[in-house]
Amino acid sequence: MVEILNFYLCTSFEIYGMKHSSAINTFTFRRWTRRSWAVFNSLSRSIRIGVLSISFSIISMAGYGQQRPDTLLKVPAEEAVDIEGITVSDSRPAAVQSELLRVVQVITRAEIEQAAVSDVAGLLETLPGIDIRQRGAAGAQADISIRGGNFNQTLILLNGINLNNPQTGHHNLDLPIDLSSVQRIEILQGPGARKYGADAFCGAINIVAGEPQPLKANAKIAAGDYGTFSIGANASIPLGNTFHFAGVNSAASNGYTSNTDTKSSSIFYRSRIKLNAFSVDLQGGYSSKAFGANSFYTPKYPDQFEATRSFFGALKVIPSAKLHLEPQIFWRRHSDRFELFRNDAPAWYQNHNYHLTDVAGASLRWSQTKAHSRKSLSIDYRFEHIFSNVLGTDLANTIEVPGEPGAVFTKSFRRETLNLMADYTLHLGRFSASGGLMVSVNKSLPRGYSWYPGVDAGWQIRPDLRWFASFSRVLRLPTFTDMFYQGPTNSGNPDLQPEEAISVESGLKRSGKIVEWQCAVFGRKSLRTIDWVRFADDEKWQSMNLTQVKFAGIEMSVDIRPAQNKRNYHLPRLKLDYSWLTASKSSKGFVSMYVLDPLRHKVNITLVQPLALRAGISLSLSYQQRSGGYQPYIDGAYTAEIPWPRVWLVGLKAYYRFGWFTSSAEVTNLLNVDVVDISNVSQPGRWLMLSLSVNPKWQK
Repeated sequence: MVEILNFYLCTSFEIYGMKHSSAINTFTFRRWTRRSWAVFNSLSRSIRIGVLSISFSIISMAGYGQQRPDTLLKVPAEEAVDIEGITVSDSRPAAVQSELLRVVQVITRAEIEQAAVSDVAGLLETLPGIDIRQRGAAGAQADISIRGGNFNQTLILLNGINLNNPQTGHHNLDLPIDLSSVQRIEILQGPGARKYGADAFCGAINIVAGEPQPLKANAKIAAGDYGTFSIGANASIPLGNTFHFAGVNSAASNGYTSNTDTKSSSIFYRSRIKLNAFSVDLQGGYSSKAFGANSFYTPKYPDQFEATRSFFGALKVIPSAKLHLEPQIFWRRHSDRFELFRNDAPAWYQNHNYHLTDVAGASLRWSQTKAHSRKSLSIDYRFEHIFSNVLGTDLANTIEVPGEPGAVFTKSFRRETLNLMADYTLHLGRFSASGGLMVSVNKSLPRGYSWYPGVDAGWQIRPDLRWFASFSRVLRLPTFTDMFYQGPTNSGNPDLQPEEAISVESGLKRSGKIVEWQCAVFGRKSLRTIDWVRFADDEKWQSMNLTQVKFAGIEMSVDIRPAQNKRNYHLPRLKLDYSWLTASKSSKGFVSMYVLDPLRHKVNITLVQPLALRAGISLSLSYQQRSGGYQPYIDGAYTAEIPWPRVWLVGLKAYYRFGWFTSSAEVTNLLNVDVVDISNVSQPGRWLMLSLSVNPKWQK
């Protein structure tokens, strides 16, 4: 289920001396915090309010924001700003960070601007427990995994809409937005099946863009090594009872070695229309990518090429407080052309691979919130279909491939899934608990259906220290590539069974004004794990269900952030993260492509050092040691397995603001080390980018 929740703020509280009783439905205040840790900071505006509502938010579920102070209300006066008022009425209980029961990391807009990265994948790589395996650069293609899962086991959401591609998880980051349009990113560490459905096997990432905010605009131009160039702009426009956001971007690079050139473009639009009894949220977008795929899927044929296009649209109705029913529909179409030979194809090579995937869905959610509890019921329908000349079962009649003269689809496949979900959360003093159940109906499941429970609990040991724990059972269906792909070096398996897992975790979180830390331990027992493996002396990779794989890990994080103001702007922010992971099943007798080589050790160090009120630098260091090894492909043959290289990745960004403009210089892989995330696919060395952005400031 694509869970779309609202985070409500109500009951009795005090803001700058103004008291509000739950008996009053609306009041006005005009000051709000700009602190980067405030959950509501992306609104950046004053609210006339009985409730603050943020839609499409992972934060809204029973989870907790990593490294966020418990209170969302008490802020120092110097951190507040005057902002335009709007009117909303509702009545829901407060939900502060100390009540939340899961590990949820939140990357704010301010943190995005400080990071020495240029795309979403690069940003996520700086977080604990997240493994980014890059193919190419400049956002060409990247696989995301959380806590040792593979790229097909992580759910990607855009404003709460499930964007996972059933063809293959390699395309999950084909997003209709670029990093400059992102307001924040929310990451759920660990499974979330009872909230989000089968795709949230090991975690979920919600990318938030286009939420209501005051009139603002941004334009950015960037250029750098290897002929890299990008240009983009976005604007937020409130008009009466409506709000509109639009963003466009185009980028290209010549590549860092042969056949690694890239081109991409995106356009995104979102609007919010407030009517008498409800509001309508409408969003849509388009993205395209074309890139040289040097050895992406097999080193045997390095002259590969791929081009993708994606269309996306969604409509949600946000009801009044009396209805508590939230309907939503969405649709996404993704086309993919893969060329095993970009140039000079041999005589035996007849056709490129063509795929056209449609995903459509609808959901209806009912919720009710009281003083100490919250309950919800959801029904979610998801339809997945593919036309292809490689994946699926044979068509009775061929179908022409749109925009590809002479090419035809010869195969197709479809599947439907219905998820029914129930969840109940209870807050009693220092104790909080949440329990729920997802029932999934799909033909490939035992008896045609199966059920997946989950339980979360938390205890406020003292005002600044909280214990949390959770248990859940989760599901993932095989992708169409896992089931059907047949090629010179790969062999799919249409008889694959869905994989399942049981996950547990527990930890402590300490919140403070300056120093915050958290530590979590987790375990996962995966059954019928799906992976591509290759046995000794076998030229082909085969997809299969591994019998059982057990994962265990630790995540620790410390964040030191002194309050920033005009008097102590020179104080730095320091963030330290460490994660450790182990998988109990070895790969003796075969080589694993994805499952059995997660990051064993990962260390992240981030230092943000202001140099003046308008200037500063950001330094990031990441140490990565991957489990297992891979077989280099040399002179037309695989050689003996070698360990994955251990690397220190260093990124540096310097910026200066003057008036409406901000200039910056960023360097990735500053030490110019050799990086291999995917076997036999080399990554770029040192890469310098220069950029100039303009942010007009309009005064009323």
